Amino acid sequence: MIKALINVNIFNFDSLKEKSYVLFDKQIIEVGSMENFKGADEVYDCNNQILMPGLVNCHSHIYSTFARGWITEFNPKSFVDLLEQMWWKLDKVLDEKDVYYSALVSGIEFIKNGVTTVVDHHASGKKIKGSLNLLKSALCDQIGIRGVFCFESSDRFPIDECVEENIEFSEIHSTMTSGLFGMHACLTLSDESLKKIADKSKGMPIHIHVGESDEDNIENIKNFNKTPIERLEEHGLLRENSILSHCIYLSENDMDILKKYKVYVALNPTSNFNNAVGLADVLELEKREIKCILGNDGLGFNLTRDMVNLMFGMHLRYKNPTAYSLGNIKKIIENNYEYASNILGCKLGKIEEGYEADFLTLEYTAPTPITEDNLFGHFFYGMLDNFKPKNVWCNGEIKLKDYKVLHDEEKIYKESTQIAREIWEKCKEK
Repeated sequence: MIKALINVNIFNFDSLKEKSYVLFDKQIIEVGSMENFKGADEVYDCNNQILMPGLVNCHSHIYSTFARGWITEFNPKSFVDLLEQMWWKLDKVLDEKDVYYSALVSGIEFIKNGVTTVVDHHASGKKIKGSLNLLKSALCDQIGIRGVFCFESSDRFPIDECVEENIEFSEIHSTMTSGLFGMHACLTLSDESLKKIADKSKGMPIHIHVGESDEDNIENIKNFNKTPIERLEEHGLLRENSILSHCIYLSENDMDILKKYKVYVALNPTSNFNNAVGLADVLELEKREIKCILGNDGLGFNLTRDMVNLMFGMHLRYKNPTAYSLGNIKKIIENNYEYASNILGCKLGKIEEGYEADFLTLEYTAPTPITEDNLFGHFFYGMLDNFKPKNVWCNGEIKLKDYKVLHDEEKIYKESTQIAREIWEKCKEK
């Protein structure tokens, strides 16, 4: 069945096509001016809304869903204290039901925020084997958005189970889902574990936290006489299409090493602000042509907040309001689409023929003229200031219609609230 969106203003980040239509099924078939529209089996009249590609979140933690409102004993003196007193308490008690419902809720929340593809970094101590398939079943099969999953292998967990889970899930691949080899951080991985991962993962791209705090460097140098980057290179783990998240604390030599490999650095500015760990030297990474992408590190579901915080955070970091520009933000967004397209084997990020039918509509009335020169400025300072998609499609199927998700949200959230109570009680016992 051929569907059509009519009376849309198509926004591709660098162009705006007014009074347009889009024909699609799972992919976009045709884009044109309304005067040439000839009909379709199913027609949505968008009444001059902005139509833009669905967003890609390149680093998230779906399991953090159940941290909202959680009050625990908490007096961290360092970043590792923060992990031990909060996040490691939470992730080690999560079981099968917890994993599944975290993904159901996340899928709904992501859709409301216009995110149609998620790269997730997962941990659940009570359910390692089969956990990634649970995420896929909930997020991709039931909710219906795209997901790239991995389990964060760590010596905190049975390492062989972590390795097996990543490898087994990697055999599942489609344009809706794929896998990476997940690792928590070099901070929690011995050389023996890194060697095991390198030997068994057979060239899979990795997804790992690097240099989120300086403790990652301090502990690795103290215990192994190498930085995390040097250890990853030594074990042959800096593979094409790998994600290194955060990368706030990198030496000049670390960046020179990364320059040699086709890896991506995932920036998470809002989480970095919240954890008081600093901000990556993004300009230095870009100068070395190390590609940067954007995630939110599981802090909520609104990726557009991270777009804004990245820009303003870089202005603060460099103490210069022009050091980091709208052009830099646009490039990061393009890199997100490039990365997800590479991993999933499809075309994401444009409203053009042959691209996946992942898009959203926004009601946006500009109080000032829109021109080719200021178009992205309207997006950043206008649309993102009150980013609330009205309709969302993924894989050609509508997921949000007139601001309402097409799932039994009340039932899912009622169940997740009870699950949260149980999780919090289990955390108290630890």
